[in-house]
Amino acid sequence: MSIEIVRGLSDKPVAGQELVDLASKWTEESGKLFIGYPIIGTPEGRHQIDALLVTLSKGIVVFDLIEGSDTGDFRSRQDDSANKLEAKLKAHRELMQGRTLPIEIHTVSFAPGIAHRESFETTGYRLETTSSLLQALRNLDWNQPSKEIYERTLSAIESISTIRKSGTRRTVRRDDSRGGKLKRLEDSIATLDNRQSKAVIETVEGVQRIRGLAGSGKTIVLALKAAYLHAQHPEWRIGVTFNTRSLKGHFRRLIEKFTLEHTGEEPDWKNLQICQAWGAPGGGDRDGIYHQFCQLHDVDYFDFREAQHRFDRGVEFAMACEHALSQAQDSRPLYDVLLVDEAQDFSPPFLRICYELLGESKRLVYAYDELQNLSGESLPSPEDIFGKTTDGSANVQFNDVGANEPQRNIILPKCYRNSRPILVTAHALGFGIYRKPQRPDEMGIIQMFDHPQLWEEIGYRPRQGDLREGVPVVLSRPEETSPRFLEDHSDVTDLIQLTHFESEEEQASWLSDAIRDNLEKEELRHDDIVVINPDPLSTRDAVGPIRARLFEMGINSHLAGVDTGPDTFFQPEAESVTFTGVYRAKGNEGGMVYIINAQDCHSTGRNLATIRNRLFTAITRSKSWVRVLGVGHRMKALQGEFEELRKKDFELRFVYPTEEQRKQLRIVHRDMTTTERKRVQSRQKGLEYLVEDLESGSVHIEDLNQEVLEKLKGLLGGGR
Repeated sequence: MSIEIVRGLSDKPVAGQELVDLASKWTEESGKLFIGYPIIGTPEGRHQIDALLVTLSKGIVVFDLIEGSDTGDFRSRQDDSANKLEAKLKAHRELMQGRTLPIEIHTVSFAPGIAHRESFETTGYRLETTSSLLQALRNLDWNQPSKEIYERTLSAIESISTIRKSGTRRTVRRDDSRGGKLKRLEDSIATLDNRQSKAVIETVEGVQRIRGLAGSGKTIVLALKAAYLHAQHPEWRIGVTFNTRSLKGHFRRLIEKFTLEHTGEEPDWKNLQICQAWGAPGGGDRDGIYHQFCQLHDVDYFDFREAQHRFDRGVEFAMACEHALSQAQDSRPLYDVLLVDEAQDFSPPFLRICYELLGESKRLVYAYDELQNLSGESLPSPEDIFGKTTDGSANVQFNDVGANEPQRNIILPKCYRNSRPILVTAHALGFGIYRKPQRPDEMGIIQMFDHPQLWEEIGYRPRQGDLREGVPVVLSRPEETSPRFLEDHSDVTDLIQLTHFESEEEQASWLSDAIRDNLEKEELRHDDIVVINPDPLSTRDAVGPIRARLFEMGINSHLAGVDTGPDTFFQPEAESVTFTGVYRAKGNEGGMVYIINAQDCHSTGRNLATIRNRLFTAITRSKSWVRVLGVGHRMKALQGEFEELRKKDFELRFVYPTEEQRKQLRIVHRDMTTTERKRVQSRQKGLEYLVEDLESGSVHIEDLNQEVLEKLKGLLGGGR
C-alpha cells in the first residue's frame, strides 16, 4: 500500500515537496496525491487547488498549502476550495446518491514553515505542520467507503472520462449490432488508466518524452497536457505540432473541451497555437514551426518544391531543417512550451529546431510510437538528437529519477484502441514473425528491435523462454496491457480477417457490398468506416472503382486530403465514408477498417520494412474490426502468415536474432533513397549487358580486368 504522487505545476514548491515527502511515508494507506491539480472553472474564473488527496478510507482531502509563516485567511481559502470542488463533483450524475455527494470532503491547511500551530486552532478548520500532519490525516474518517465511488471520484477529478467520449451521439436500435457493440466499447474506453492521467499532469523543467504503442493514448495525453498547461499558465505561449495534418481538428476539439472543463473559458488561441511542422508564408493555418524558425532567425526558407529540387527525395524536410540550423547564429525563443506528436515521423534536425525555439526552461514534450517505423531503434537517443554542451556533456538526458519525482521518460504500455488479436497480428505481419524465407540463406523475420527489453516496455511478456539473443521465446500480451473488453464484444474470427480475391474487380465488388451492409444492417455510421490503401502513390486510382460502385448504391464517400481540405479526415455531417492512403490515416481511427491491395505488402524487394510498416500502421487504425483484402498469390502468402499466427493463439514465437543477424536484416531490407535506387538500377542494367555479351561471345572473360573479377568473386562468395 502506498500513496501515488502526481506532480503538476505548483507555485508553492517548498510546501508541496514537504507534503510529498510526508505522503510517501504513509505506507498503511492507498490513494493518489495531486500537486497543483485540479483546476476548477468558476463564474469568477479558474480556481486552482494547491493539492488534493483521494484515498479509499478517508475520502477527499483538500490541501491549502502555506509557504512561510503568514497563514492569511486560511479559513476562507478552505471554504472556497471545498465549495468549488463539491460543486464540480456534483455535476457528475454517476457520483450522486439522490442530492447527496457520498464521498467526504475534508480540508487541511498545511504550513511546514510554522513551528507552533496551537495559536491558529479554530473549530472546524485544521492547520497542520510537518510534525502533526500525518496523525491528523490518520484521524480523518469517511463513513461509507466504497471502491466504486472512490474510482468514480478519481475519474471525475481527473476530468478525463468526459473528454474522451465521442462528440457525436450514437443512436442504436439493437444492442447486438456492430453499432451497439461499438457504443459500449467507446463508453468503456472513455476512462484513461493511471499512467495516462499521470502523463497529462506531470510536468518537468526540460525535455520530457512519452513513448507508447498505437492506441495507447499518446495524442490524447499530449492534447490534454497542452490544455492543462494553458489552464495553469494562460500567459505562456504554447505550441502543438504533428505530422498528420488531419489531426489538427482532433487536437483543437480535445484542448477546447479540457480547457472549458477546467476554466469555464475558451482557450486563448493566440497563446495556444496548433500548427503544422513545415508551414508556409501567409500566416494563420499556413504557418508552421519550421517556417517560424526561419522567419525568426532570418535564414533561408524552402517550401516543399524548392526542397525537392535542392535536396535528396525522401529527406527534403530533414535537410531543410539542417540547413536552417546551420545558418542560425543564435537561439531566439518563441515558445514557453512545445509539444510534438508523431515524433517518429520527424528527423532529429526538426526536433532540434523545436528545442532552439524554447527559452531557458526548454520545456519540450515529444511523443512517439516505438514501432511506428518498425526500424528497431525508432528515434535516436536524446543525447544524439539534442547534442552536447561546450564541455562535452549531453544537453538532454533521461536519467532515472525517484518514484515521487515527475517522470521525464514516460512509457504507455497499455493499448486502448486495438484488441489483443488485432495488435499482435499487426506486429506479427510487420516484423514478418511467421514469414517463410524466400531463399535458403535468408531469415523469414524482416526486422527486429536492437534492445530485447523493448518488447516488455510495449506490453508483451515472455510466456516461454527469455528475451535474449539467439534464444527461442514465446511472447504474449496479458490482460493488464491488452484489456479483455476490447476483444470480448465479438468472436475472434470476426475481429480480424484476411481475405483473398482473384481480381481487383472481385475485391471492389465484395468491399462495396460489405460497406452497404455495415450502414444498412449493422448500424455503423459513415464515419465509423475507413478504407485504407497501403501504397500512397496508387491510392487515387486504386479506390476509384470502389467509390464508383458505392456511388451507384447511393453511398457517399470522399478521398481524405483530395476531396477535402488537408486538415479534414472524416465528414460525419455529409454522411460520407472515408477513403485514404496510409500516411493520412495515421493518427486517426475507425470502428471498421478495410485495407485493400494488401498483396503489395508481401513484396520480396527492397524497402520491405517500410512496406510492412504500412500494413502495420493500417491495421492499428482499428478500434474494433479489421478486414485485410488482397489479390493474387502474394495475398495467399500473407494469409499463410496470419493462419500460422492464429494457430499459435495470437502469440509471437521466434528465435531472437543475434546482433550479426540484425545487421544483415537492415542490409537486406533497408530503405533506399531515389538516388541510391537509380544507381542500383543503372549498375544492374550494365551487369545484364555484360552477361549478355559474355553469353554471346562478343566479350570474353580474358578481356576483363582480372583484379576486378577476383574482387567480384569474393563479394559473391565465389572465393570461399
